[in-house]
Amino acid sequence: MSVPKTTNQWTVEGLDGFDSLKYNKDVPIPELGTGQVLVKSMPVNFIFDMLCAVTDTTPVQGASLNYRDLIIPKGQYPFPIANSFVPGSDGAGTVLATGPNTHPFAPGDKVLTLFNQAHLGGSLDATSLASGLGGARDGTFRQHAVFAEDGLVRMPAGLNFVEAATLTCAGLTAWNALHGLAGRQVKPGDWVLMQGTGGVSLFAVQFAKAAGARVISTTGSGAKVGLLESLGADHVVNYKEVPEWGRRAKELAGGRGCDHVVEVAGPVSMQQSLDAVAIDGVISIIGFLGGGKADKEPSFLAALTSICTVRGILVGSRVQMEDMCRAVEANVEKLRPVVDDKVFSLEELKEAYEYMWDQKHTGKVCIKIE
Repeated sequence: MSVPKTTNQWTVEGLDGFDSLKYNKDVPIPELGTGQVLVKSMPVNFIFDMLCAVTDTTPVQGASLNYRDLIIPKGQYPFPIANSFVPGSDGAGTVLATGPNTHPFAPGDKVLTLFNQAHLGGSLDATSLASGLGGARDGTFRQHAVFAEDGLVRMPAGLNFVEAATLTCAGLTAWNALHGLAGRQVKPGDWVLMQGTGGVSLFAVQFAKAAGARVISTTGSGAKVGLLESLGADHVVNYKEVPEWGRRAKELAGGRGCDHVVEVAGPVSMQQSLDAVAIDGVISIIGFLGGGKADKEPSFLAALTSICTVRGILVGSRVQMEDMCRAVEANVEKLRPVVDDKVFSLEELKEAYEYMWDQKHTGKVCIKIE
């Protein structure tokens, strides 16, 4: 098999919005060093490199966009990023070759990329926080790349590559929100509140129902009520029609409140989450889709008076991702990712960014790289 010498890729150059996205053709690929392996895929080609000189190669045949991808070139991302980098964190593909002493994978294995490449287990630290794909490190929106072997996880059987690619960030974030706090994992009979119909929220509905929980979802679109119900939501509240939707959720949960709240909007909705949470419940903050500021943000005292745990999370570890993938494979039809009907090519990446920013999508926006 011939070794490609160049690759096509996108880079983020500056923080001037989507105009900071630059498409580069025929970028030279560095010669492989000790322990490095080349992977060629059908739609996507990747090279994977072990930090400790043990590597394997995996073709990424599907990739997906996340909200973080959109706000990074707009200068709104609160975590470390490089000055110039390849965007994209989500990818799925097939291992074609492996380096010496590579144990987890063999040629033909289907794998996913891990978001924080150094977050193998336990809590985040400074090293793992600085290892995020598509920001701190070069990501997946290119034809060939170099990654650590530990940055791969076996792909669940029963999913296609585009579906599987959506698990890297949105799927794992939702899993961490519901299963990541020791001793407080979602369990049968729990009440779980999800906000909106973004990727994390839809995964959270599916994961909560698979765990036997009862789910309350919110949406501002009557057209998306059916989608939430089809995924198993027991109650759907339109937050435009019910401004005090937090109190409404607490009523629906028998007046006791919700055991888990997945908070995606940030300060603009945090008070509603506090109104909805049960005593000793957990609010997992995973984003700020509603913006970083609010006129009247809740104080720290609000967490005390609500008698709850409020935790911020950043995706999850490799151990958690392996757990999630096993769960998906065991119940693939109920946990099949929701993918938007419109799939973009690598060359159309900027159009995909604009499509998602304009909220024209339902489910995950995906990229096919050839």
